[in-house]
Amino acid sequence: MPDRSGIAERVGRALGAAPAAVRPARGGDVNRAMHLDLADGRAVFVKHRPDPAPGMYRAEADGLEWLAAAGAVRVPRVLAVDEGFLALERITPARPAPGHDERLGRGLAALHAAGAPAFGLDRDTWIATVPMPNGPLPDWPAFYGARRIAPLARAARDGGLIGPQTAARLDRVVARLADLCGPPEPPARLHGDLWGGNAMCDERGAPVLVDPAAYGGHREADLAMMRLFGGFGARVFAAYAEAAPLAPGHEDRVELHQLFPLLVHVLLFGGGYAGQVDRAARRYAGR
Repeated sequence: MPDRSGIAERVGRALGAAPAAVRPARGGDVNRAMHLDLADGRAVFVKHRPDPAPGMYRAEADGLEWLAAAGAVRVPRVLAVDEGFLALERITPARPAPGHDERLGRGLAALHAAGAPAFGLDRDTWIATVPMPNGPLPDWPAFYGARRIAPLARAARDGGLIGPQTAARLDRVVARLADLCGPPEPPARLHGDLWGGNAMCDERGAPVLVDPAAYGGHREADLAMMRLFGGFGARVFAAYAEAAPLAPGHEDRVELHQLFPLLVHVLLFGGGYAGQVDRAARRYAGR
């Protein structure tokens, strides 16, 4: 199928090889995607869209490279990036190999343990098309309240996607986070968008993480998102806990850390998720 967008030619120029074959690939809700074979034999996966926010693909590329630097779980290698596309090594998916879930759980624990300079990041980024403010703050409760729950709750309220009572409950949750978030921990190196669709198996059946929204945060945030929509086996969580035991009370904080991805879904897909947001907010808002 011809590439009428011209992206294949742009990727080829960036990589110094002519396109030999182009095929559409399954994308997501945010990007279009293609499989690009280059004349020199390289197999490339390309994400693109006609109107990306400035810096969106560069932010994802930097996140992939930051996660890769931990040497914990494989992520796709970045080949080229510009304002209109992100070109990655193409990974051929296969069935999970024996021990896959164990390897993923322990690898995720090692990724988190690689740490981050602060709670936050040195730039603002995106999760899907939702802006993520990342200005560093000294502790997780402050960051989670000011950079995650509060701005998304405000956007959802202003867009009429949640009602004033839910917004008020979320305000009370933010005010109580210092008492709700558990014992202090150092910032972990987070994937940041770790639902089941962003984990795959490579050609050897080993785990691969894709499409990050990486930042420095609390490791329970990644684990809570993994539980939100399913897709991860019990052995993944057990292996993680064996490698890096969680603080007491972590099970009581799962819904607290799911508030952020639920608010993202409210903004992306409408108010269908508003009820879940309200139920979680009721649990943690207090009287």
